[in-house]
Amino acid sequence: MRKSVSIKGLVISLLLGGAPAWAGVTSCETIKDKVAAKLEAKGVNNYSLQVVAKDTETTHRVVGTCEGGKKKIIYKKEKAGSKAEE
Repeated sequence: MRKSVSIKGLVISLLLGGAPAWAGVTSCETIKDKVAAKLEAKGVNNYSLQVVAKDTETTHRVVGTCEGGKKKIIYKKEKAGSKAEE
Protein backbone atom coordinates (compact mmCIF):
# COMPACT_ATOMS: atom_id res chain seq x y z
CA MET A 1 0.00 0.00 0.00
CA ARG A 2 2.77 2.41 0.92
CA LYS A 3 4.58 1.77 -2.35
CA SER A 4 1.58 2.83 -4.47
CA VAL A 5 1.20 6.07 -2.50
CA SER A 6 4.85 7.04 -3.08
CA ILE A 7 4.57 6.22 -6.80
CA LYS A 8 1.48 8.42 -7.08
CA GLY A 9 3.33 11.20 -5.26
CA LEU A 10 6.27 10.86 -7.61
CA VAL A 11 4.05 11.04 -10.69
CA ILE A 12 2.20 14.09 -9.36
CA SER A 13 5.44 15.90 -8.49
CA LEU A 14 6.88 15.17 -11.94
CA LEU A 15 3.77 16.50 -13.64
CA LEU A 16 3.64 19.62 -11.49
CA GLY A 17 7.39 20.13 -11.73
CA GLY A 18 7.12 20.46 -15.51
CA ALA A 19 4.23 22.93 -15.33
CA PRO A 20 6.32 26.12 -15.29
CA ALA A 21 8.07 25.11 -18.52
CA TRP A 22 4.90 24.98 -20.59
CA ALA A 23 2.99 27.58 -18.59
CA GLY A 24 5.65 30.22 -19.31
CA VAL A 25 5.21 30.18 -23.10
CA THR A 26 3.50 33.43 -24.07
CA SER A 27 2.39 34.34 -27.57
CA CYS A 28 4.32 37.03 -29.40
CA GLU A 29 1.17 39.07 -30.01
CA THR A 30 0.38 39.17 -26.29
CA ILE A 31 3.87 40.41 -25.39
CA LYS A 32 3.87 42.85 -28.31
CA ASP A 33 0.53 44.30 -27.19
CA LYS A 34 1.81 44.75 -23.61
CA VAL A 35 4.98 46.50 -24.80
CA ALA A 36 2.95 48.76 -27.11
CA ALA A 37 0.59 49.67 -24.27
CA LYS A 38 3.54 50.62 -22.02
CA LEU A 39 5.13 52.72 -24.75
CA GLU A 40 1.90 54.54 -25.53
CA ALA A 41 1.28 55.16 -21.82
CA LYS A 42 4.65 56.92 -21.71
CA GLY A 43 3.69 59.05 -24.72
CA VAL A 44 6.02 57.31 -27.18
CA ASN A 45 4.91 57.49 -30.79
CA ASN A 46 6.42 56.91 -34.25
CA TYR A 47 7.80 53.46 -33.50
CA SER A 48 7.40 49.91 -34.71
CA LEU A 49 7.64 46.56 -32.96
CA GLN A 50 8.78 43.58 -34.98
CA VAL A 51 8.91 39.88 -34.07
CA VAL A 52 12.05 38.13 -35.34
CA ALA A 53 13.84 34.84 -34.74
CA LYS A 54 16.01 34.82 -31.59
CA ASP A 55 19.23 34.47 -33.60
CA THR A 56 18.49 37.45 -35.86
CA GLU A 57 21.20 40.06 -35.48
CA THR A 58 19.96 43.60 -35.06
CA THR A 59 21.18 47.02 -34.02
CA HIS A 60 17.72 47.82 -32.67
CA ARG A 61 16.66 47.45 -29.05
CA VAL A 62 15.26 44.08 -27.96
CA VAL A 63 12.20 44.79 -25.79
CA GLY A 64 10.93 41.27 -25.18
CA THR A 65 11.08 37.58 -25.95
CA CYS A 66 8.25 35.22 -26.77
CA GLU A 67 7.32 31.66 -27.76
CA GLY A 68 9.48 30.26 -24.98
CA GLY A 69 12.55 32.26 -26.05
CA LYS A 70 12.40 31.19 -29.70
CA LYS A 71 11.66 34.72 -30.90
CA LYS A 72 12.40 38.26 -29.81
CA ILE A 73 10.61 41.58 -30.22
CA ILE A 74 12.61 44.54 -31.43
CA TYR A 75 11.78 48.23 -31.11
CA LYS A 76 12.50 50.63 -33.95
CA LYS A 77 12.08 54.37 -33.63
CA GLU A 78 10.57 55.74 -36.85
CA LYS A 79 10.90 59.20 -38.28
CA ALA A 80 7.78 61.33 -37.79
CA GLY A 81 5.19 60.49 -40.45
CA SER A 82 7.02 57.44 -41.80
CA LYS A 83 4.94 54.84 -39.95
CA ALA A 84 2.57 53.05 -42.33
CA GLU A 85 -1.07 54.03 -42.03
CA GLU A 86 -3.31 51.24 -40.81
